[in-house]
Parts: sequence; structure tokens; C-alpha cells
Amino acid sequence: MRNGKANGRAAPRAERIAPTVVRVDGDGGFTPLAHAVGRGPLVEAARETGMAALAIRRTIHFAALWPEAEALAEQGLVALTVTSSPPYLAPAGGRRPFFGTNQMSFAWPRKGRPPMVFDQASAVMARGEVMIAARDGKRLPEGVGIDAEGNPTTDPNAVLKGAQLPFGGHKGSAIALMVDLLAGPLIGEVTSAEAGDADNKDGTAALGGELVLALDPARFGADGPIAHDERLFERMLAEEGVRLPGDRRVKARAETPGQGIEVPRSLFETIEGLRTG
Repeated sequence: MRNGKANGRAAPRAERIAPTVVRVDGDGGFTPLAHAVGRGPLVEAARETGMAALAIRRTIHFAALWPEAEALAEQGLVALTVTSSPPYLAPAGGRRPFFGTNQMSFAWPRKGRPPMVFDQASAVMARGEVMIAARDGKRLPEGVGIDAEGNPTTDPNAVLKGAQLPFGGHKGSAIALMVDLLAGPLIGEVTSAEAGDADNKDGTAALGGELVLALDPARFGADGPIAHDERLFERMLAEEGVRLPGDRRVKARAETPGQGIEVPRSLFETIEGLRTG
């Protein structure tokens, strides 16, 4: 996650710098605002050419990526988004943070149903989940991270001072590297390591970038809105215990307005402290 300018003065600007490329200068503001500014031009470019990219620069990404991807899938486009962060993740074989948790999200449109969307970090566990475990005094599963000396640990506080580990060892490390390149040098932005060098030097955190890819299925020869995705999903779900990525989120979204949510007391007290402090 990155923190920085959030004073309401950010004025993102979108420009189409090539037939298939839209660029947004986030002006130091939050990424969702920059994405909202660039989404229209991105959709237009994808419809015209079949596939297009949105390069978001100089922004602060502070949350999950799935809303950006889902917003495009709701317009019938396949979407892939990636963003990096300051270093929290040790590369395979390493003992010190070098990569960010380097998120990615993928969204697939479905006719008459919510899009299929997943959002994941390159780490075994998202940074926020490690922070929640530390807040609530819980231990982590084995393999999530190491302490400042490079020793395996299940203590979330030690992991926060040490480094998280990539999922699947070298596989997750390679994906973190890919995300670093796509959300950094490809679009003229910083890498995770460079963001770490700049982080908190002036009381704020480093800005960074996000790359969004959008593909129009109609331009790829799909039979109808999408060729035969539902047959794939049906065969996948035929096995007991299997669910589509994001299904739990869709279900919770429908139930929460009526049932509410449970908030841990530690979080409630933190929020109250911010409200009254």
C-alpha cells in the first residue's frame, strides 16, 4: 500500500497517447480517482481496437484492485490490472524485502451475472492480512514470512519488521518481478525498490503506478458476448467444494445491507480513537 497526497486537490488528467494506450497523471491523488478519469477513454479505445491499456502514474494505491477490474467487466470487457508497492516481499532465495506484495486482479464478464473477479498478491498472504493478525494478536500460518534476521516465524509483528514470502517460492517471486516491471519501468514509474528508497523521506510515502489492460471479446471472435465460459464454469463447479473466485464476495455484498457485519473490538476501538482524537 502507498500513502501520500489525499487533500482533495488532486486533478487527474487523461490523454490518449496512442490508438491503444491511455495515460493518466494522477497528480499525487488516490488511484481509484485516476482510474475513474481514465476508464472512459480506455473503454473507447478497447472497443475501437479490440484491446487497450491504461497507464496510471503518480498515484497512491491504498486498497484492493478488484474494483478497477470489475468496473471494466461490467461493461463487457475482460480486464487485468497490476500495481506494485514499496518493498515488503523477499525474492525467492532472499532474506530482505525487495518487491512489493505486487497485486494483480483479473475480471471476466458474464451475461446476466456478476463478473468473475479475483484479486491476489504475489505474497503468500496480503500485507493487510498480516497487519490484521498483528492487530488481533493472532499467529500466522507457517511459510508466510521471516523475521529481520531471515528466520521463519509465525509472529506477524516479526514479519512486519522482516519480510513476507512469495507464494509458490520462485513462481510467486517471478510474478512479483513481472508486476514490478509492468507497473514500473514499462509506464515510466518507480520499481518497488525505488519506491522504498523514496518512502517517507518527506513525511509521505512514495507514489507509484498501475497498469490496466482491457480486451473486448467481440473483437476476438467470441461466439456471442463470450464464447463458452459458462460451460467451463459449470464443469468446474460440478465438483463439490469448488467455487469460482470472488463468489464469496458477491454473496456477502448481497447479504451485508440486511445483515450488517461483525467488527472486531480492536478495530472498533481504533476507529473510535480516530473519530474522537
